Amino acid sequence: MALWLATQPLVLASRSAARWTMLKAAGVPVELHPADLDERTLAANAASQRPASIAALLAKEKAAVVGRAHPGRLVLGADQTLALGASSFTKPADRGAAREQLRALSGKRHELHSAVAFVQDGAVLFEHGDTARLTMRTFSDRFIDLYLDAIGEAATTSVGAYQLEGLGSQLFERVEGDYFTILGLPLIPALDFLRRHGCLAS
Repeated sequence: MALWLATQPLVLASRSAARWTMLKAAGVPVELHPADLDERTLAANAASQRPASIAALLAKEKAAVVGRAHPGRLVLGADQTLALGASSFTKPADRGAAREQLRALSGKRHELHSAVAFVQDGAVLFEHGDTARLTMRTFSDRFIDLYLDAIGEAATTSVGAYQLEGLGSQLFERVEGDYFTILGLPLIPALDFLRRHGCLAS
């Protein structure tokens, strides 16, 4: 018997392959509908807020935008911000920005704030945020260039220019926190909501 009980798949307001893979692996059927949203401008306008609050705001905005085009459907929005002390990072715009982020993070401890929100017909039914703390090892500029050569365009798809589940694992000396949170979706609380909402078998 399938664990998914809802009549329609979950709508994921994201183009993140990691989030899609996590949900599918957990038995949640997903339709991808990326939000048409200027994330950088929204984050810049909310720059006075804490990084965790910005992640929560972006998760809700993504879900709300996609939800307007899918009335009656349950929509999941998620986002992630990175904080290095008082500095907050978003996804690097290009290879040069990715290189600068990695230079700044080398040898330091930073925080990843991941947020998830479920929206249906304009109502936020659930939201949750979680934080992981990661320490990068100290690496050379030559290593950064070799790493960026190896991962290519993927450098611009994630804040901090890394995916821990891939070559990004070579950047770290210590990782503290939930693995799913680091990948960009607090999965366990999301699944708990889906069970309570009657979408998953309990």
